Amino acid sequence: MKSIKDIDLSPKPGKKYWKSCHREWREEFIYFLLVDRFHDSNKRHTSEFDERHSGFGDDAQLGKQCGGTLRGIISHLTYIKNLGCTAIWLSPVFKNNPESYHGYAIENYLEVDERFGTKNDLEELVEMAHDLDMRVFLDIVLHHVGDNWCYPNGNEYFYHEGTEFPFGEWRYPDRPVPIELRNPALYGRKGQIRNFDAYPETREGDFFSLKAFKNDESREAIYVQKLLTAIHCYWIRELDIDGFRLDAVKHMGELSISRFCSYVREYAYSLGKKNFFLFGEIVGADAMTSKYVGSRSLTTYNDQNIYYGLNSALDFQLHFLLEGVIKGKDSPHKLIERYEELQTNALQRGEYGEFLVTFLDNHDQIGNDFKHRFGYDAEPAQIIAGVAFLLCALGTPCIYYGTEQGLDGCGKGDRYIRECMFNPNDKNTNLLNQQSEIYKAIASIAKFRNESNVLKFGRMFIREISTDGIHFHLPECHKCTLAFSRILYNQEVLFVFNSSTHDVKQEYVLIDCQLNREKQWMKPVYGYKSNVEILHSPDPSNPICYIKLYLKPMQLVILKSTVQ
Repeated sequence: MKSIKDIDLSPKPGKKYWKSCHREWREEFIYFLLVDRFHDSNKRHTSEFDERHSGFGDDAQLGKQCGGTLRGIISHLTYIKNLGCTAIWLSPVFKNNPESYHGYAIENYLEVDERFGTKNDLEELVEMAHDLDMRVFLDIVLHHVGDNWCYPNGNEYFYHEGTEFPFGEWRYPDRPVPIELRNPALYGRKGQIRNFDAYPETREGDFFSLKAFKNDESREAIYVQKLLTAIHCYWIRELDIDGFRLDAVKHMGELSISRFCSYVREYAYSLGKKNFFLFGEIVGADAMTSKYVGSRSLTTYNDQNIYYGLNSALDFQLHFLLEGVIKGKDSPHKLIERYEELQTNALQRGEYGEFLVTFLDNHDQIGNDFKHRFGYDAEPAQIIAGVAFLLCALGTPCIYYGTEQGLDGCGKGDRYIRECMFNPNDKNTNLLNQQSEIYKAIASIAKFRNESNVLKFGRMFIREISTDGIHFHLPECHKCTLAFSRILYNQEVLFVFNSSTHDVKQEYVLIDCQLNREKQWMKPVYGYKSNVEILHSPDPSNPICYIKLYLKPMQLVILKSTVQ
């Protein structure tokens, strides 16, 4: 296919679309992987390694295609399933510029990149995931295409006060595809972004060498939006995928994102897919995120249309502070401030407004001058605690491939946080070790979350702590014990983590007294071998309930209340 006119958006004959009505998107545990870096098509065995290491690939290899394929993912779906994940987020799979390995430099929206595999491979992957009761989300790019054309004389042009520069020439005689995109008037042509936080530069400029579409409400921009909407509806029709992660959302207008989401959601409904999930990459404060998430009532555009935007967004604000708290470098009090902000801003996002997609690390590590994974300079216990926090706290947890094996990213830049889980230099080894300490711990906690309505739907409260059982306070120091509860009706789950790397602690932790007044014990879920007694204040004027724990350095404990 070459033209948008070639696609068919009627339901695929004989195809029964997967509805996944039994699970809300906030119940998912997402596994995010780069197709080129997860696994190739060779049958391999797991190599022996310790729990703190880098993935495979040297500097030269990681700057180009390494050979990961869709068939490699198909062969190891059970590895992801056994970790406890219920959804897979794939990096972009459409045909990319030859020099691109990551998927974000698209030259053909209507074909799967042959280096990853075929459309049939991708369809088989989705079908097999559905058979395992797992959703599949595709990463998509709406702001820009690949480096498919150049400015005059092949020179680099940079954004300057909104100037529209002349078009140079197409780099290829037959791309981009669909052919409707071979029209210079559809592109902003304002040069590369210099300041990614400056408006309107960050919306109008090119993303490095990748060329931005016209991004306003002009006739040309509306036409591009219609093309991109039809293209991505086509892939829903063909593959039966369950959602999109939208790249670089803050570089696009709120109206265009909301319009796209509404039309795509309606199309999915027309196929019987009721829970199509749309979440975005928005690096900025909650106020910015709120502009894109939830309902958008557009009285100035067309008072007969109400567009509904993204379901959710990646929680970068939590990402920026969680590493320091878990590693004992920052006070847990920062988390209190974070959840207060989240609650305030969620009020305008609708019923699920607090449930952003939470993560420890990803393929960009935006905001870190020293780029590294969470596993860099971390003990296995700290990585386990970080993922466990995501699994137990508010939000839809997402784990980046390799975190479950302790990959550290080396701290040397983008390509090193995109390591291979297989060795490009041989056809025998990989890092998919289901017996590693970190993998087994995450799988255990994820299993509990998948079975626990408390962790999926409960309210969240940061808990006060004490060293004497009398004077309780919220954690407000470095290396303080971090404790919080999730409560659902008459049940409570308690998360406690000693962030100190050296100190053994005797810690008292408040729990809900209304729920636990008549109860004697909390049962261990993770990190403790015996029931923990519920203690009661002897002062009738201060009816509090609490527990006492002895915590080793970096010890994580998860407890649950007994049900009467």
